Parts: sequence; structure tokens; C-alpha cells
Amino acid sequence: MQTAECTVPATAAESLRVGGMTPLTTIDYPGELAAVIFCQGCPWRCGYCHNTRLQPPRTDAPIGWDQVTAFLSRRRGLLDAVVFSGGEPTLQGGLARAMVQVRKMGFKVGLHTAGVYPERLARVLPFTDWVGLDIKALPEDYPAITGVPGSGEAAWDSLYRVLATDVALEVRTTVVPELEAQLPALQSRLARAGVRRHQLQTARTTSIVWA
Repeated sequence: MQTAECTVPATAAESLRVGGMTPLTTIDYPGELAAVIFCQGCPWRCGYCHNTRLQPPRTDAPIGWDQVTAFLSRRRGLLDAVVFSGGEPTLQGGLARAMVQVRKMGFKVGLHTAGVYPERLARVLPFTDWVGLDIKALPEDYPAITGVPGSGEAAWDSLYRVLATDVALEVRTTVVPELEAQLPALQSRLARAGVRRHQLQTARTTSIVWA
């Protein structure tokens, strides 16, 4: 694990809105046995999103942070890592302190993010061991996917910020038919940027909505 030398943001870990958990996974943090914490809320509305119930900022049945830490305490020695996923984890101010707390429990910390908030991502990178970054397309193609102008620039800014650190990185792209022709150009641009690990994923094609 890398050593975090920067100041931890003040928002308490207990404020983290958790919409769900996976107690054990072998695919969400490469090479590690991990639990996944699904953070509630995402400002983007991607047509192929498979976690639409996590899009609203709040849920009627949240999981308390004390429940999360109690579960993780029982899994010491059985799990290697904890992954914060979503939704979009960097939407929430309590993410950094939650990461620090998990790391103090002896777990590696992974982060799944779409790069929605580059500056917020940069603030939690010192507490992160591995990032799975969702790069959906070339910057100019993002609004058709997310419904949000400027979302492509934010995501690629986040990519460059992670690449500038020593945090392990896997870029993930969900392949959708509408943008498949742009895939070679995307792969080329990612390689030029310095991305060494790029994973392609199949889209959930039922009821895809495009902006």
C-alpha cells in the first residue's frame, strides 16, 4: 500500500450513503479477494447502466456505515481488499475518511469510478491502491452516453490525474453498438496516454436510452 501524506477531508465516514454490498468477489479488484461497497448516487444517466437503482442520491433502505465496518471486522484475514463502487463514489464527501478507516483495518482499497469529478478523485487517490476507471468513449462522444455536456472532458481529466500517480489502474470500456466504430480510435488514444491495461465489457442492451 502506498503511504498517504495529504490531509484527509473532514467529512465523516458515517455520512457515506451505502446502497448495497457484495460480501465476496474475485473480479472487482484484479488478483484480490474483495468485498464491494456500492455508494449511492450518480449524476450521469448512461443508457446501458446496470445499477440504475444507485443513481438517485438517496435510497429508502441504506446500509449504515457501522454495519459495513462490523462486517469487515469479521472478514479480517479472509478478504484482501475493499472496493468502493457505485453509483459514483466520488460524489460523496465521506469517501476519503471511509477509505482511510478501511485501510487501517488492514485491507487494500480499490475504487470504481467514472471520473465524474476529477478534483475530488485526486483528493482520494492517496488513500487508494487500485482504480478501475470507466472510460466510456472519446471525449466528444460522451454527451450522447451520459446526457451531460462536458462529461467527456471530466472523465479524461480524471484519467490523466490517475496516470500521473503510482496508483494501479485498469481502464474499462463498455462496448455499445452505437459507438463500436470509434473503438479503434479510443484504444489508440488510451495507449498513447500511457494506459497499459484496458478491459472491454459487454453492454446491457435491454432498453438502452440515448440522449
